[in-house]
Amino acid sequence: MKTAHGAAADQGHAPASPDGNSSGVEPPVLGGPEFSDYFLLDNLLTDDQRALKNKVRQFMDQEVVPVINPYWERAEFPFELVPKLAQLDIAGFQIAEYGCPGMSNVTAGLVILELARGDLSISTMMGVHSALAMTSIALLGSEEQKQRFLPAMARMEKLGAFGLTEPTHGSDVVKLETTARSDGDSYVINGHKRWIGNATFADYSIIWARGDDGHVGGYVVEKGTPGFDARVIKGKTALRCVQNAQISLTDVRVPAANRLANVHTFRDTEKVLLASRFCVAWESIGAAVAGYETALAYAKQRRQFGMPLAAFQLVQYRLSRMLADITDMLCMQFRLSQLLDEGEYSMPRVALAKMHYTERARAILADARDMLGGNGILLDYHVARHLCDIEAIDTYEGTDTVQALIVGRDITGYSAFVPVAPGHH
Repeated sequence: MKTAHGAAADQGHAPASPDGNSSGVEPPVLGGPEFSDYFLLDNLLTDDQRALKNKVRQFMDQEVVPVINPYWERAEFPFELVPKLAQLDIAGFQIAEYGCPGMSNVTAGLVILELARGDLSISTMMGVHSALAMTSIALLGSEEQKQRFLPAMARMEKLGAFGLTEPTHGSDVVKLETTARSDGDSYVINGHKRWIGNATFADYSIIWARGDDGHVGGYVVEKGTPGFDARVIKGKTALRCVQNAQISLTDVRVPAANRLANVHTFRDTEKVLLASRFCVAWESIGAAVAGYETALAYAKQRRQFGMPLAAFQLVQYRLSRMLADITDMLCMQFRLSQLLDEGEYSMPRVALAKMHYTERARAILADARDMLGGNGILLDYHVARHLCDIEAIDTYEGTDTVQALIVGRDITGYSAFVPVAPGHH
């Protein structure tokens, strides 16, 4: 990412329309990073980090962006992209060994940013597979379970899902009702899950259920297990390519060997949720960067009243405000990533990041759509897709209000999830 301080805006004419007039504007390609890394964070990266970031960006620009809109419009997932994604060797993100890349948190964040900048459905699919399903096994599974499941998942020959949320338990998922009854050398699972990404095609679904002792455990349910019924949730206006499912579990029998060995209470799931929220925070930045870069490219091309939009004061003000927000998010998230690499794990810090970035990304994308005028609602310009998709990003892995309460509890010492009188918490 190179800066371009002092560079003059492109004053070239808009592309000519088919009849030879220069009154039209072609859908701009996603812009380059020369104006989005204003504080030169790229200079802090290693050559390997920079190369991987550029590799993922190039893949998304060349393989995903040109084809994703029809899939989004049809609410279908582009399965033919999975083998190509596998060739990037990024599945598993920070997981070391078992065929996984073992990235630092900084490196993983940059990869996630580039995935999301291209498309939030693809980044979500990869996040569910890597930051939720694979990370559950890596953090909470036995050595045997890691050896058995992770290598094929790292090669993306087997895909994962993560079943925690239930129809009546989203923000209060700690109260989940799905049960896992011990029966000889198996567990029998009954219950329902909702909004589970990848679940209609996943080979391994990590289902969270309450055991005989009342504590929550994680169970790897393999594809084709009788009683496991995953149906696509239709009618979504966000992340339309992601195959979110409503799951019914009716006497689903899972071998005892598939119960994650190192899960003892619901608190153990927080290790996975921290990794996932960190991923989602980077996704928000990627979407914001896409909106800003496209708005900037469009403003340079589009001419009104005889001038490029980029020459108008209000347009420059709006672009500058977008850039300020992106710079704020990048610097904040870069430091958070460093802290995680140093072992300073803190759910409130991650919650603060996710809360702040999704709110700013929504604002940036709304501004970008407005700057594109009528073209802003066309999928050809990509901003509309990101604007719709960011609504789901804002909600999943904890709404902004839930994130705020996590931070508030940390800084005040009072839990406001269920208000209590001072001195009785």
